[in-house]
Amino acid sequence: MTEALTSPAMPSENAAPAENAAPAPQDPAAAGVPAEADVEAAVYAIADRSRKAARKMAHANRAWKDRGLRAIGTALLEHKGHILAANAKDVAAGRANGTGAALLDRLTLSDARIAALAAALENLATLPDPVGNVVRGQTLPNGLRLRQVNVPMGVVAAIYEARPNVTVDIAGLALKSGNAVILRGGSAAAATNAALVTILRDALESVGLPADAVQTVDQYGREGANALMRARGRVDVLIPRGGRELIQAVVTNSSVPVIETGEGNVHIFLDASASEAMAVDILLNAKTQRPSVCNTVETLLVHSGSTVLPAVAAALRAAGVTLHADGRIRAALPASIESVPATDEDWATEYMDLDLAVAMVDSLDEAVKHIRKWSTGHTEAILTNDLANAERFIAEIDSAAVIVNASTRFTDGGELGLGAEVGISTQKLHARGPMGLTELTTTKWIVQGEGQIRA
Repeated sequence: MTEALTSPAMPSENAAPAENAAPAPQDPAAAGVPAEADVEAAVYAIADRSRKAARKMAHANRAWKDRGLRAIGTALLEHKGHILAANAKDVAAGRANGTGAALLDRLTLSDARIAALAAALENLATLPDPVGNVVRGQTLPNGLRLRQVNVPMGVVAAIYEARPNVTVDIAGLALKSGNAVILRGGSAAAATNAALVTILRDALESVGLPADAVQTVDQYGREGANALMRARGRVDVLIPRGGRELIQAVVTNSSVPVIETGEGNVHIFLDASASEAMAVDILLNAKTQRPSVCNTVETLLVHSGSTVLPAVAAALRAAGVTLHADGRIRAALPASIESVPATDEDWATEYMDLDLAVAMVDSLDEAVKHIRKWSTGHTEAILTNDLANAERFIAEIDSAAVIVNASTRFTDGGELGLGAEVGISTQKLHARGPMGLTELTTTKWIVQGEGQIRA
């Protein structure tokens, strides 16, 4: 299991030497590189402290948890300078090690992004508490009263890389849903995550919530991640968030139950009936607003009867997008619009950059067939003024999110009213799509009687 996360064949999400840099310790005693057995013991001790904190969090009422969220938001703004200074170190190290622009964008925090994190926490505080929500209930003919209610998962762990905003998002969602969280954020964001975790823990203590509701194993590097994956019985659920290699390593090697968040090989089908103005606006937003994230469109399928391809392609090229086009698209484009020949590899690629694969299809059926072959089950969209085609697309596409006449960038917990998200689940068990507060709960049955016995 250790080999899976330490082998050179398993690149990190940011695929830069920075991932192999020495991780920042959580405390001075953690400095150095402990033996594997010592790392496992240390991680298990962290998980045991998380279990104790989770029991306290399960009893915290909404008002108490909301005070914690607001305290964290205030602390982020108060310590903004410290966070940005730590983040600047991570970004500089990433840039020096050749990290790509898209991954550097994910790694980078700014005044605006920290303000957005604080605003998201405030928004979370305004949302209903999922804990105790009655999913269903009834009184049986024998008088037994039944309720199925949402309860916290317990200890939630997350493994991710180069995304310091995820540190705050996951912690906030876990706390509001009554859980404790263990974070492994990767050495590419080591300094930033260390600063954030300290701020989060101090803020929780300031309102009387357990600091151990937020912990990290970053100080133990990749072996700490391996130990976290072996902590079955101590950790209730593990959520990987990042590139394909990271996610598959966790799914394959974890003995802890995993909610799989998938890569986003996202498609948009441009139907013959779609208007030029709508197509241009949506494609530009879906591809260029923030190309490094998983809900960015990666493949455009154009109906052969559409007349808006030149305008769409020109707008994308003007925005700096490289078009990886099949032969029919290249033949249909004006000579002034540059493109490069597409290969099968392009249809399977999540670029996370200003690149877009473009193919021509002759029907909705052909578009659906292409999507079924290459989709990762994240998000697919259709742009159309044909209601029948929209309904068929909705019915025949089996992805976590299906969108009609809107940008794929809306597949996001914040945009869909969930406050934030732990990730986008592309599996079908327990959770699918953006995972917000409710997705970090499970249920239990409460049966109340008056002396009934089973016949």
